[in-house]
Parts: sequence; C-alpha cells; structure tokens
Amino acid sequence: MSVELEQEDDSIFEDRLWHHRGWEARVIKNEDDDGWAVAMTQDGQAEPALVGPWTMGRDKKSPKPLDMAAFNTLVKTACEVIRRSEQHLAAMLHKEIQIEVRGLRVTVALDIEPDEENPSATLTAIAADGSQLAKVRVRPDHNLTRSSAQRWADTGYPRDREE
Repeated sequence: MSVELEQEDDSIFEDRLWHHRGWEARVIKNEDDDGWAVAMTQDGQAEPALVGPWTMGRDKKSPKPLDMAAFNTLVKTACEVIRRSEQHLAAMLHKEIQIEVRGLRVTVALDIEPDEENPSATLTAIAADGSQLAKVRVRPDHNLTRSSAQRWADTGYPRDREE
C-alpha cells in the first residue's frame, strides 16, 4: 500500500484497519447480512461511536479498502454523533422553565447529577437579575413543569419538596 501520510507513532493504514489521530476505523463483517460494516472508535473508548454499512469491493465479496477521504468523513460523522449524544444528555440533565412571580421573571432550573448508586437533583430559582432566590434538593425523577415551578414559587419556595 503506497499511501503517503505523515504517520504518527501509533498510526496504522491497512485495507481494513486505520488508526490515526485518536480514531480507529475497523471494517468488520456485518452480522445482519452478507455485507460489511465499519466501526469508528475513539481512543480510550470501549464501544464504537459509530457503526455503519461499508461498501463492497469490485469482486462483490470483499470490502472496499479504507482510504483517507473515507476515513476523514467517518471521523467527522462519528464526532457529530458524539456531539449530538452529549447535547441530548445535557438536555436530559438540565431543564429550565421561566415563570412570573409577582410581576417579575423567575427562572426555575432542575439539575440532575447522574450516579448509579446515589443520583441527586437540585431545584433552583433565579431572579431576572441573576440572584438566587432558592435552592433545594429534590428527587432525581422530579418532574419540572411550569405548574410545579409556579406552585413552588407561589408557596414561598419551601425547602421540603414532596413532588
């Protein structure tokens, strides 16, 4: 194989395996059919960030060899998958609702700390000027809605949250 690249110490450029700049692309047999798939794994991760179909070679049996253009596209796609996953997780762990309390805008935020053994959550009320009005611990499965936030504010932000 005559690929001219600036090889890093850990770079590998084989037909079915490329490892370069923190990513590994491995062409694997597709378990669901007779075709091939490619798995993209970032260094330090146990599971691939992306697994997708891979093109057959000219003989219609073997996979097409990896190349730089395909590798770069796969890295870009895998990075996008990771970014979207991180955004989704952040959205699941942090929620905000705006309410009105005595004519003033208040932001009520729910922040969940995931932990397999002891997950926790915090409910915080913040005034429009950025000052913290209240902060209490709540159950990690607390359902923050506009009405629950409004009830909490209307009752003076009690520290004991049953909801």
